[in-house]
Formats: sequence, C-alpha cells, structure tokens
Amino acid sequence: MRRAAFVALIAALAPLAAETRPEKATYVYKTVADLKIELDVYRGPGKALRPGIFWIHGGALIGGSRTGIHPKQLQRYLDSGFNVVSIDYRLAPETKLPEILSDVEDAWRWVQKNGKNRAGIDPKRVAVVGHSAGGYLTLTTGYRVKPLPRALVSFYGYGDLIAEWYSKPDPFYSRQPAVPEQEARAAVGVKPLSGTTGWNPRGRYYLFLRQQGWWPKEVAGVDPAEHPEAFRPWCPASNVTKKFPPTILLHGDNDTDVPVGQSDQMAGLFKQHGVRYEYVRVPGAGHGFDGRMNDPARAALFERAVDFLRQHLR
Repeated sequence: MRRAAFVALIAALAPLAAETRPEKATYVYKTVADLKIELDVYRGPGKALRPGIFWIHGGALIGGSRTGIHPKQLQRYLDSGFNVVSIDYRLAPETKLPEILSDVEDAWRWVQKNGKNRAGIDPKRVAVVGHSAGGYLTLTTGYRVKPLPRALVSFYGYGDLIAEWYSKPDPFYSRQPAVPEQEARAAVGVKPLSGTTGWNPRGRYYLFLRQQGWWPKEVAGVDPAEHPEAFRPWCPASNVTKKFPPTILLHGDNDTDVPVGQSDQMAGLFKQHGVRYEYVRVPGAGHGFDGRMNDPARAALFERAVDFLRQHLR
C-alpha cells in the first residue's frame, strides 16, 4: 500500500484538480499566533442573496484542504442556486480536537457575520456539507454552533470517536506492512498548520494510528480507555436531540475506512429522537464513492444530496 491509506482518503475528495474552477475569493477568518486560517468563497452570478453551503473537507483531521472540493460538485452547487464557503481548519496531531472544533465554530461565526457582504449568502439559509472527517465535523455542527444550520449532509461521516473501529487496531489497515513508530512520528511536527494538498508523509502517520488503534488518543490528546467521558461533547452520537437539523447520510456498505455502521448508528438515533433525515446506504460502494462524478449512477447519488439541500434551503 505505502501511500494508499491516506491517498485514498484525500484523492477521493479532491479529484480533477486541474479542471477549470469558478472564480473565488479567499479570506482569513481566524489567526492563531502567526497561522492565518482561511476560507474560500465561491459565488454564482447575480447580486441577490443565495442560500449557502458551508463545506468541510475530510482527511482524518490530519490532512486535506479547503481546495479539495470536487470541481464538478462545486459547479453543481452553484448551478443549483447556492453560494459556497469552503473552510480550512487546523490539523491534528499538532492541534488537538477541541481546538479543531473551535476553528469550525469560528468559521461558522464568520459566515453568520460576513456572509451577506462577502459571500452573497443569506445567513439564515445555510447548510453544512462534509466528507469523511468533514462528515464528522458536519455532524458536530448539528449541536455545537449557533444558530443551528438549516440542514446537514454527511458523506461517509461518523458519530462515535471511541468505538472499536477507531480505538482498536483496524483489521483492514493491519493487513498492510506495519509502519514503524519512528517513521510515523517523523511525518508530523509541532507547529500548527491548516491544510495540506497532494500526497505527503502524514499519510504514514495516519496508517500507523489505524494499525495501533491510537487515532482518538493522538487526535484528541485524551486516552479513551482512561477517560471515555471526555469524548462525549465531541461525539455526535452522544448529542442527538429532537432539535438536530434535518440530515442526509450517504455511506457505502463496503467502506473500509469508515464502517457503514457509523451511519447506521446515526440513522437509528435520528429515528429515535424524531429528527428529519434521509439515509442513502449504497450497496457495494467504498469510501469516497461520490468522487466518480463521470459515473451516472454515482452522480445520481450526489443529486440526492443536492435535492435534499434544495428542499431545506428554499
């Protein structure tokens, strides 16, 4: 595998990077020490306020970038009448999970304050969309930000950070040659950063964490075996109430990175609490299935998400 563990996570979310993209404006929404954390705004034609998409990239909270939005998906959002804000956030392990969540929340505040003037967005009509770890972060906005989003779209996201799939050695990744700890540690540093593009050695660190079952401990800075209660505020599965925004979950049942059981669990909780939701469980599909936008069947699955957004952002 060597590169595949992390490349599959990033490349599926950022294909066709060379395609022509709509014009964008970039803003700094937050500065921490000397690190400027940015977001990109993509606007459709006209001056009228549009509903907004608040887009969160994946990458296991360890890699990825706001530039990873699929160009064809971005264009579909714009063609469907939405403006898009795509955000960066600080990455683990240099920055721990509580601070990562605070970045997402600060980016949301920026949209609420500046959306009209700088993004052409009606701040009362904004949905959150995310993929993989971005799907996880999307689900956290369902109870952590104010005002709550109008709707959520989680592509192969997750709600439980300390279940065995993340806190025990992973059978799929353990089939790969073991990554030495020294090599894994050398792939990351101590200085905070936000956003990575392309392949980089951080993928080896991610593979090491999955082989050891150390992802929650390394990303959150807390050992779930010793302090499981510390994770409760960070786990969407522990925070579903009837106030949760309408949500659509899209997940392949052959996902070897995030098990489909994570979306099964969230769907069950939504049903239990009376949350409006849709669940698109895709037979035979793996992680990043929506990246194949040239495949009519996969593009149709993405259209399910767009239809959901239209329904809840009119």
